[in-house]
Amino acid sequence: MAYPIEHKLVVGIASSALFDLTESHQVYLEGGAEAYRQYQERHLDVVLGKGVAFPFIRRFLSINAHHPQAAPVEVVLLSRNSPETGLRVMNSIAHYGLDISRACFVTGKSPYTYLPAFNTSLFLTANEQDVRMALDAHYPAGLVLPGLTEDDDADGELRVAFDFDGVIADDESETVFKRNNDVAEFHAHERERVAVPHQPGPLADLFQKLSAMQRLEDQALANDPGYQRILRIAIVTARSAPAHERVVTTLKSWGVSADETFFLGGMEKARILSIFKPHLFFDDQLSHLKSPAGNIPMVHIPFGIANLVAGSAPKPG
Repeated sequence: MAYPIEHKLVVGIASSALFDLTESHQVYLEGGAEAYRQYQERHLDVVLGKGVAFPFIRRFLSINAHHPQAAPVEVVLLSRNSPETGLRVMNSIAHYGLDISRACFVTGKSPYTYLPAFNTSLFLTANEQDVRMALDAHYPAGLVLPGLTEDDDADGELRVAFDFDGVIADDESETVFKRNNDVAEFHAHERERVAVPHQPGPLADLFQKLSAMQRLEDQALANDPGYQRILRIAIVTARSAPAHERVVTTLKSWGVSADETFFLGGMEKARILSIFKPHLFFDDQLSHLKSPAGNIPMVHIPFGIANLVAGSAPKPG
């Protein structure tokens, strides 16, 4: 029997993150809602191109195919479209064979208020206002940034990378650093609190539930040595020793871990990400969300002190 939705790992996705809506959005900007409705009606049978988050969503849903009895994950479409203008989106979902059956159409309004109704651990959208409203309401959300979409059908692995401070954990330590942009003060603060776990950040629940998916895969591998793992998780943080130890303390207190963890000491994160090749990388600072080729799918989490202090120096975490 499938899990009830309150026991699943649920990702909410806006059509702007799942598909390439460049053309139809331009129609809306130039002609308004009625022109947009007519355009979508005329193009009802034209399949939308893949958006930045499409490769992540396709692989995320494949977890259910490997664990059909539990079916532990779900994706819900959360859209500003009306049901009529959303038909093209639903047709495109069906075309690509994505197992998405639940949808929320709110006709021009932000769907973020419905995130708790669907037990959502992450809401992905290209609408910055929706992300900020969701985070202000203490709901987990991320802004999918424009970029190239690469989706290798032969690659079934799902790779997800997270920054630590302001993403998995709260921004307590960032706040200390931002006060004077003083790395020594930051390290002293972390040494004093090395045994004190951080409070959860906006994507802590997502990280913990992904870790639970890994335990499900551990069991599958124990039952079948030929089982091919799907999920691979990395933490990529600008922290370095001695501040690394509190990261370990925090994750251990939550009973979770990452497959790979990088303490870069301010080194450019793209150097690691270009090798790890995540299907999504979550960071709270736009200055870290860059890749030379523009082919690393980036998600901005505009949370905490890092997004309140304009023009500040890069954080240590």
